[in-house]
Amino acid sequence: MEITKDIIYVGVNDHDVDLFEGHYIVPEGMAYNSYLINDEKVAVMDSVDCHFTDEWLGNIKAVLGDRTPDYLVVQHMEPDHSGSIRGFMEAFPQACVVSSQKAFTMMKNFFEGEEYADRRVVVGEGVVLDLGAHKLNFVAAPMVHWPEVVMTYDSTDKVLFSADGFGKFGALDKCGETGADDDDWACEARRYYFGIVGKYGMQVQAVLKKAAKLDIQTICPLHGPVLMEDLGYYIGLYDTWSSYGSESKGVVISYTSVYGNTKKAVELLAEKLEAKGVPEVVVNDLARSDIAECVEDGFRYDTQVFATTTFNNDIFPFMKEYIHHLTERNYQKKNVAFMENGSWAPTAAKTMKAMLEGCKELNYAENGVKIVSALNDESRAQIEALAEELAALYK
Repeated sequence: MEITKDIIYVGVNDHDVDLFEGHYIVPEGMAYNSYLINDEKVAVMDSVDCHFTDEWLGNIKAVLGDRTPDYLVVQHMEPDHSGSIRGFMEAFPQACVVSSQKAFTMMKNFFEGEEYADRRVVVGEGVVLDLGAHKLNFVAAPMVHWPEVVMTYDSTDKVLFSADGFGKFGALDKCGETGADDDDWACEARRYYFGIVGKYGMQVQAVLKKAAKLDIQTICPLHGPVLMEDLGYYIGLYDTWSSYGSESKGVVISYTSVYGNTKKAVELLAEKLEAKGVPEVVVNDLARSDIAECVEDGFRYDTQVFATTTFNNDIFPFMKEYIHHLTERNYQKKNVAFMENGSWAPTAAKTMKAMLEGCKELNYAENGVKIVSALNDESRAQIEALAEELAALYK
């Protein structure tokens, strides 16, 4: 696949992986993207997972014919991108590896002391690698989302090689190679962003400020489709996500229920919110839903209701895990309400609020819901009051 006249896609699709990074469900597989810049000197941008080394090297050789690469640019050292470095360096013994100093330290750790001391080019912010017609400008991107990351801007074709930035779940033969359907891209890119990069919003904001100074016409990420059109849309979403703004107006109700009584209360609240004109109401059963999708919704919507039971003088485990996922990713700038259930000593609301104490700019609802075992007239009235308060946010 040609990205431009001189930039060719040489990545691979992985349909064997079931859990990306050991815990993200990827029913559509994953793409490990790699790109070749065919110039006076040839640069290959990143490698692929070690299980696909032979396929990847075959893709490179199919493009180059009798030529051989001069450089392997390693932007990110996670094994899904660095796993084939050794195979590349053995296949092309005249090539040099180009990366940041921190990446070479990691390379030594990953490859049993090998850091290619006599075949390496160390780059960082502002360094330019001249390939001939193409000039590669390196942009430091520490903690997006590892400390060694660099991105690369080709000032000739105005292409940003964005490392893990702007990536999404899904193999390219499932989601398309170039361009992207906006809704489809946003769904899996959002889950990817908040799951993997979400903690590092401040660092993403710093890189976006650097990117704003570049004339970018194409974004080539390490996962997901190449982005060629309407780049303002994708960059705008990244700006919203990394500044912890809310992408959508609406209420997400995240709940756990042991015997179904908390679920009945949640369903009643959802019905009332919809009847009162809340623009969108999403209900997630934390015990049965993909936790990464629940986290995605938690950051996407501007209002969240947490509903759970008191459990072992604490809260139900799935809710505890969920809140932990939110707080470790800097959850903030939301409207929050609580529903709790308990048969003799309900303390779930107090516990959940304590877990959120470190979060910034949370606006807590005045009304809450306390269920003692099952719904009754009093708790139904509390649900009505909470629904009225939350609906008023959207009038």
